Amino acid sequence: MRVYRLWLQSYCMSAVLSGRFSGCSCSRMAMFSSFPCLRARKKSSQYGDVDSEHYSALVKAVVSTRISSQTPESIENEDQWLYGSIVKSKPQVCRALKNPWPLLNDAKRVLDAENVEGSMTRISLQRGSDHASIPSVTKILQKTMSPQQAFYLERWKKKKIAELGVEGFKEYSNNLFTQGKLLHVAVEGILTGEKTLIEDGVCLENVSGYLQSISHVLEDITGVKAIESVVQHQPLQYLGIVDCVAMYKNSLCVIEWKTSEKPKPFLYNTYDNPLQVAAYIGALNSDKNYNYQVDSGLIVVAYKDGSPAHSHFLKADQVVQYWDKWLFRLEEYMENDGPPSPC
Repeated sequence: MRVYRLWLQSYCMSAVLSGRFSGCSCSRMAMFSSFPCLRARKKSSQYGDVDSEHYSALVKAVVSTRISSQTPESIENEDQWLYGSIVKSKPQVCRALKNPWPLLNDAKRVLDAENVEGSMTRISLQRGSDHASIPSVTKILQKTMSPQQAFYLERWKKKKIAELGVEGFKEYSNNLFTQGKLLHVAVEGILTGEKTLIEDGVCLENVSGYLQSISHVLEDITGVKAIESVVQHQPLQYLGIVDCVAMYKNSLCVIEWKTSEKPKPFLYNTYDNPLQVAAYIGALNSDKNYNYQVDSGLIVVAYKDGSPAHSHFLKADQVVQYWDKWLFRLEEYMENDGPPSPC
């Protein structure tokens, strides 16, 4: 009611000032005074001291039209003046692989639980051999990291350096690397039945939390076919070292063990790890040192505090999708950093 009264007063004032009620017509003024809201006792208001004459032009402009002075054209002109001309985004261009390559090898078969028994493969990376000129999967993924992912990684690094200092960050990074390496050694000993292993004089008790974390996953792993073994894709010219190839719940998988300080309950939390697994699967299927092939993958994220690890199983159709993404990353690397593919 107060708002309506103020508006009506403003309207009357503008009408008087504009001459529409010239001569102070008593009948018209009486008409306005007949409104109950105008005859009611006025209450004190903070708007009572407003200089009406000073704002008369503004009031006149407001009540002189029933529609806003803003139009789509005026808004667009105002935006252009404030922010500049509109830059339309470029339509996304569907890229096509220059050198598509199948994930599976028709000359090999995927083993099932009944045929998985046999010798275990463990091929070490020979330093100074022909492997030295072939890029690794890890290197390729690092070199072709997206700007967004690189930004978050750099921001995390700066945050850690601010907390720990440069030397403290180096020590922190070395500890993470050592713990990851010790976890691999411990898992290798468990899956192969070998004695408890010692690495660089550090007892594997330092990774007891990680082992507890993955204990429920280890219960579902059988039929180990490869441990810490080199796989190489000769036609595509890249290589890698698979953590493990084994049966997981009756599916032969390339298995990757990862450690993390933060929970990674969803597959997208693992960033490029699915591409890494797909790259290893493609290399193993192409490698003549392995008389079988794999179409599934498993990423296991272990936690130091012993909380249950998150396991992310990659079905065959998912692996194919990540394989295509890997091929794009591989092409990008070869175009910018690596030798041209001989294919």
